[in-house]
Amino acid sequence: MSKFDFGVFIGRFQPLHVGHEHVITRTLEQVERLIVLVGSANVARDPRNPFTYAERETMLRSVFRHEVAQGRLIIAPIDDHHYSDTAWVTQVQRKVRALVLEHGNGHGFQIHGLTDFRVALAGYGKDASSYYLKLFPEWESLQVESQYGTFSSSDVRQRYFQRIPEVPAAILSAGVANFLREFMLGETFKALLEEAEFLAAYPAQWGRGPFITADAVVVQSGHILLVERGRAPGKGLLALPGGFVNPSERIRDTAIRELREETAISDGKGQIPPAMLASFIEDARTRVFDAPNRSLRGRIITHAFLFRLPERRKLFSVKGGDDAAHAQWYRFGDLSPEMLFEDHWAIIEEMADL
Repeated sequence: MSKFDFGVFIGRFQPLHVGHEHVITRTLEQVERLIVLVGSANVARDPRNPFTYAERETMLRSVFRHEVAQGRLIIAPIDDHHYSDTAWVTQVQRKVRALVLEHGNGHGFQIHGLTDFRVALAGYGKDASSYYLKLFPEWESLQVESQYGTFSSSDVRQRYFQRIPEVPAAILSAGVANFLREFMLGETFKALLEEAEFLAAYPAQWGRGPFITADAVVVQSGHILLVERGRAPGKGLLALPGGFVNPSERIRDTAIRELREETAISDGKGQIPPAMLASFIEDARTRVFDAPNRSLRGRIITHAFLFRLPERRKLFSVKGGDDAAHAQWYRFGDLSPEMLFEDHWAIIEEMADL
């Protein structure tokens, strides 16, 4: 059988290890060009996703420098869509189509669609995280038997984020290992280690859940009200005002209480009373967000409430309180996903119709 024109391989590569490299190398033997889509490209750093897209792209380029230079290995980012497989699949389809047409037209003839090419989705179906292999029936499947089945990137991260970091050079290429050694000397590593230690201790103190929380999505005149987290996890990241439901409290009341405690939201008459804040809630827009891995702290199910405040030139005044470093209004157009804590960007997208 002749080679496929294009292969597609999707992964997070947090970090890239020899198991990934084996799949890429074997796939390149069976395709003319391989598109490597780097997932979770739009999220803030945390112990599960510690490295940015640019850093992971550099890892891939350091290992496959020759293939990249030849144009045989094409690297591109894809974003997470926590609450819509359809949105994620659509993004992958569009990204692959654009890249195939861009690079396929280099052959000297005009291409009209993907039907002009044989495209195969590469993978090794190692566990439930590879469910995406079933989401693209229009592409042929290219299964690669892994020679490195006893570890994963999560094992690397677990050994790496500790007081005496371990860089398992036996399963990492030299460029990746050197990057990790340099990275562990910086302030970003220290912050991630602090968060990893917090998350490791969390279940012993609070249990694994499920827990119930409430978040307030407060919008006014093209702005959204956010707080900066003052402590781990997510210290320094922006978040929706919200918190855990008290045993004797309705979830809706939690959203109002946390909004007042964390932002001290006020109008010209002083802090807005709970009853008035409740009147701003659009009940039909209330939604549960329950992605199993939405929080690294444990199984946390949140209920988001949309507070639509009256349009006005002077926004309601706010200031940080409770565990928030500060509270502030942000223009929607000034925000990007990597600025937000956990899945709060996905919640904002859904609730505010972005």
